Amino acid sequence: MPIDPTAPYDPDNIFARILRGEIPCKKVYEDEYALAFHDINPQAPLHVLVIPKGPYVSWEDFSAQASDADIVGFVRAVGQVARDAGLVEPGYRLLANVGQHGHQEVAHLHVHIFGGRQFGAMLPR
Repeated sequence: MPIDPTAPYDPDNIFARILRGEIPCKKVYEDEYALAFHDINPQAPLHVLVIPKGPYVSWEDFSAQASDADIVGFVRAVGQVARDAGLVEPGYRLLANVGQHGHQEVAHLHVHIFGGRQFGAMLPR
């Protein structure tokens, strides 16, 4: 069920539990700002989720509340994961869902990195 991007952070969401080591993940990257791991239901040959280590519900919450260091660290982590996966050329897609209309399903900011194939247009014309 899509979530409210302005709702209070739920420390028991699945990504918070992954960050605490309560739920295993197939990790591909970790630093002080972010954790990246393979999606359990991949939608592309490569489908990685990158989550910030701080308690942010959505991109809205993160962009308004995170420190400059957290924002820079997270954005750099997303780029590093894409580079490490060899996706810069031929390209990849980033996706961050926010709220009901964006169909955000987990109340912790996460960016999807999709790669490994040619993607079509984002939205029908």
